[in-house]
Amino acid sequence: MEKFKDQSALHLFEKGLITQNQLEEVKTYRNLNIFSLNAELKLFLYLSVLLFTSGIGVLIYENIDTIGHIAILSLLLIVIAVCFFYCFKHSKGFQKEETTFEHPVLEYLVLAGNILTCIFIGYLQFQYKPFGEHYGLATLVPTVVSFFCAYYFDNRSVLTIAITGLAAYVGLSVTPQDIFSDSNNLYASQSLSYSAVMLGVLLILWTIYSSRISLKTHFGLVFLTFALHIVSIAAISNLTGYDTLTWVIFALILAGSTYYFYKVSYQYKAMSLYVFMIVYAYIGGNIVLFRVFENVDFSDIWELLIFLLPAYFVGSIVMFIKLIKKFHKEIAE
Repeated sequence: MEKFKDQSALHLFEKGLITQNQLEEVKTYRNLNIFSLNAELKLFLYLSVLLFTSGIGVLIYENIDTIGHIAILSLLLIVIAVCFFYCFKHSKGFQKEETTFEHPVLEYLVLAGNILTCIFIGYLQFQYKPFGEHYGLATLVPTVVSFFCAYYFDNRSVLTIAITGLAAYVGLSVTPQDIFSDSNNLYASQSLSYSAVMLGVLLILWTIYSSRISLKTHFGLVFLTFALHIVSIAAISNLTGYDTLTWVIFALILAGSTYYFYKVSYQYKAMSLYVFMIVYAYIGGNIVLFRVFENVDFSDIWELLIFLLPAYFVGSIVMFIKLIKKFHKEIAE
């Protein structure tokens, strides 16, 4: 790794992008063997927030009969107020471009305050039902709060909570168990599948609009990632349906999604979008291929198909690797 870095610096010098003095300074700095703990410390801060909020949930669950509902809600409200008071006091206010706190701890206080707000509203609705039987409002309110916090404090982690809450409000199951279980509503309800596609399109349109008005453009990758997964999973889950018109429609939706995210992955230079786009396209393409030939009699050539099947999968893996290398080379230029 160090040899590669030295060669990179030398390559910049040979191109005339840095001077001899700058090259020597780079070599001297690297010889100090200084490394940053920034990523590790942020990871521990993130884990501490998750452990803290999880601990509060366990505390409520195990002592709900002894502490009392009012005491628990009051404690949550006090902690939330302290978190947001400190964050509002030290924030730079809302800005359209990317902003950061002067101290990284404040970013995780926003996350903690937001998660506790979701817990507070959910617990309040469960115990006292202030929204009556309108449980969607109990999901929509913390979602709105999360979007406000995400844009005001410029926090991507809170933004993921907000988009997840929006998906839950639409009625989508967002846990891996629900996505791949037989009881998942995406399989049972075509209307919910169309709602998922509409939500994905809405996220894409919001990303385009935000880009045009220069509103938190760095949030675009988060929105597009959610849109890619939501639309692709909804489309693939309906490719196995018995209604021919339905699976053809969703095949076209998946094809359009694949083309769009192929283009946008180059625009954002996002390897994650490109990889998942290929994976979803490959899965959907194989399902469509099977549906096209499901009524064809292959009894006479089944031995040939069995022989070619390993070659097909090996070729797919080789092609996948070549596409990834090609994409990485093109975005690096």
